[in-house]
Amino acid sequence: MGANTFGNTGKGKTAKEAFDALVEQSRIEDGNSYSGCIGMKDRFVMIAVPEGKDPHDYADDLVENDDKRVEDKSGPAGCIALGGDRWYFFGWASS
Repeated sequence: MGANTFGNTGKGKTAKEAFDALVEQSRIEDGNSYSGCIGMKDRFVMIAVPEGKDPHDYADDLVENDDKRVEDKSGPAGCIALGGDRWYFFGWASS
């Protein structure tokens, strides 16, 4: 079993609302088993972006550098608040 990286932006009043919608959509479109997409995730961890850093670039850096919060394909997705009810989820997922 392998792993793929993913990155998805969702909208919702809360991160959980956005996450749940993205997971459901992914499971419909990509299936429930080893898709390598966000649909393989069942939880997420909030991550603050250091001042002056681009959120997407920072997320890419965390994935590339095997940050402990998002390195496990069976662990949580990372989540960064983008503002305006937008959330960016990213990480590794089983494929």
